[in-house]
Amino acid sequence: MLDLPVPSPESDFYAPHIQLLLDSYLRLLGKPLMAGSSALSLGQQVYEADFALLSHNTAADPVFNYANRTAQDLFELSWPEFIGMPSRFSAEPVNREERERLLHQVAGQGYIDNYTGVRIAKSGKRFLIERAVVWNVYDSGQRYVGQAACFSDWRLLP
Repeated sequence: MLDLPVPSPESDFYAPHIQLLLDSYLRLLGKPLMAGSSALSLGQQVYEADFALLSHNTAADPVFNYANRTAQDLFELSWPEFIGMPSRFSAEPVNREERERLLHQVAGQGYIDNYTGVRIAKSGKRFLIERAVVWNVYDSGQRYVGQAACFSDWRLLP
């Protein structure tokens, strides 16, 4: 279990972690994830963005180490519930093998920029994410530190 406080001005909304996500995205995809210039700090912009952004670490059973507010709302999980949860739990058991295949593909290629898949919220609501980007995350020494995903297209399923 990760014990990270909820993003806030005191934690600078995890700006150093966000910078790793954004830098890795830019390096792998050759374009920025989001345009800058706002009165808000970069960390706060991402935390309050209208797209979902999540990341997990490199543990044998990777756990979430970041989820912005849109992701928390969509998955119906608070920050303490999300952070430290094995990322495999974001998919239904029947979809976990497909999710694992995706993550291996991303590990080998560096990123996928048009992923579609079914995910599940805490309440059991299922939703389809479309056109998601999933990418490897590297630290400033170019060491692999996890993977991230972002998407702004989703719809609830019956």
